[in-house]
Formats: sequence, structure tokens, C-alpha cells
Amino acid sequence: MVTPHQRPWLSRLPILLLALTLGSLPAQSKGIAIKNGESIAFLGDSITAAGARGPAGYCQLVIRGLALAGVKAKMIPAGISGHKSNQMLKRLDRDVLAKKPDWMTLSCGVNDVWHGKNGVQLKDYKVNITQIVDQAQAAGIKVIILTSTMIREDAKNDQNQTLSKYNAFLKTLANEKGCRFADLYSNMQSSLITGDDKPHGNQLTTDGVHMNTLGNITMATGVLRAFGMSKEEIAKSERDFETIPNACHVRANCKLTVVAYKQLRAAATKAGMTVQKFVEDTLQTRVTELLKK
Repeated sequence: MVTPHQRPWLSRLPILLLALTLGSLPAQSKGIAIKNGESIAFLGDSITAAGARGPAGYCQLVIRGLALAGVKAKMIPAGISGHKSNQMLKRLDRDVLAKKPDWMTLSCGVNDVWHGKNGVQLKDYKVNITQIVDQAQAAGIKVIILTSTMIREDAKNDQNQTLSKYNAFLKTLANEKGCRFADLYSNMQSSLITGDDKPHGNQLTTDGVHMNTLGNITMATGVLRAFGMSKEEIAKSERDFETIPNACHVRANCKLTVVAYKQLRAAATKAGMTVQKFVEDTLQTRVTELLKK
């Protein structure tokens, strides 16, 4: 039975519980546009589809970075491999509008150019992208336009020269429509190491187009910057991103004689592993030891 003197405490209980809940959340930066509890639809192609998978995809990193700044956001994956602007426009209602996100990031253009004759010409691209933005905004969704990332890590090649015209349009459209804007193409260019310290092979991609972990970090920090995150908050996020376990994968191609391979297979069997697993574990242990020296 509740006595009269207990009732005032009961009436204040929901307020007390709310205060305790809010007290457990990190303080949100005032400069970040997205609010706690809001959702983001990531519309794009294979780069975005991969960005929603695994802990180090760029979409996942955006959500992780926002959480570090006190914003718990929901991710709505909307990337499909191979898709161009016409295909994204066609599925916009199903994959984005119907799910009623608060925000949408738009990453589109690589395939429109990369696919050549099967791509989408600039004049048609402009129509498709404008319709995507107009429909999203009409549904009350706030849009962040991302410039397309590079087609091979060489800004001077013909496809990147063509892509620059598509990206120039995106910047103009963002200004006209009042969209937030992330110039990921320029971010990638400025992140590439040049000169004598330039690594052999790709730096930010696995194949010249699709992101490796460093490329995903570059994309994520660009999106976080577009959300209004400060330099200090982005630096904090980057430090966190770089500590994600198993985020980078290194493949080794070992060439052996039959005699050596049989010895390796016997050692792997003894350890209860496949040959591939045995080599991977041995290599990882050895690399870790070398890096500690």
C-alpha cells in the first residue's frame, strides 16, 4: 500500500530515471548537426555496401565516431554493388524514403563514369541526382552530398578528369539545395603519400576503387566533418579507429617446394589447423614480434 507521504516521490520517479539515463550518456558536442537517436541512410554503390559491413567500413565508422561524440545514431544501409545514379533513383523510395531516416548520405558517381559506355552521361546524371535530392528533402530528410571517390589513385587519368566534372556539379547542387557537403575526392587526394616515402601499390584502396581500411577512415572522417564535428573530435575518432582489432588484412603468397609444403602440411595437421590458418597465425605472430623490436 502506498502512503500519502510516498506519493510525491512516485510522481517524480520518471524524472529521476530520465536524469539518471541522460547522465550516463556522453555529452554531445553543440556543433554536431545530427541529434541523439536519429537515423542515417547511406545511399550508394559497392563502396557504400562494403562500408556498412565489418567494424571498419566507413558507414560503421561514422556511427562509431558519432557515438564517441555523444550521439547514438542508427545506420540504414542502402548501398548496392554496381549501382549508378539511375538505379539509385529507381530504388530510392524502397531503400530510403520508406524507412523514414532523419538523414541521408549520397555517394554516387564512380560507376556512372567507370562503366564507360554503360555508365551515365553527365547531363543525365545531373537529372538523376537532382531528383534524388529533391525527393529526399520533400520527405523531410536532411541530405549530405559526398563527392565520388577516385577511380584508381591517380588524379591525372582520363576517368578521374571526367569524374571531376561530376564532382563539380555535386558541389554546386549542394549549395543550391542547402545540403551539407563532404569533398571525399579531395580528401583522398590530400591523404595520398607522394615522393620518396610513397608506398608501393595502392594506399587507400584494395583495387584502385574499393576502400581499404585507411580509405574507409578517410571517407568516415569526411562525413563526420560534414556533420559538424570539430578537428579535436575527429582526431579523437581517428585514434579510436586505428585501434579496432583485425581492421587491416595482409595476404601472403608463399612459394615452396613439394618437400617444404609437405613439411608445412604436417606441422599444420599437428597443430589442428588448415595450412592456410597455420600460415596466417604464424605470420601474424612473427610480424607482431618484429614490430615490437
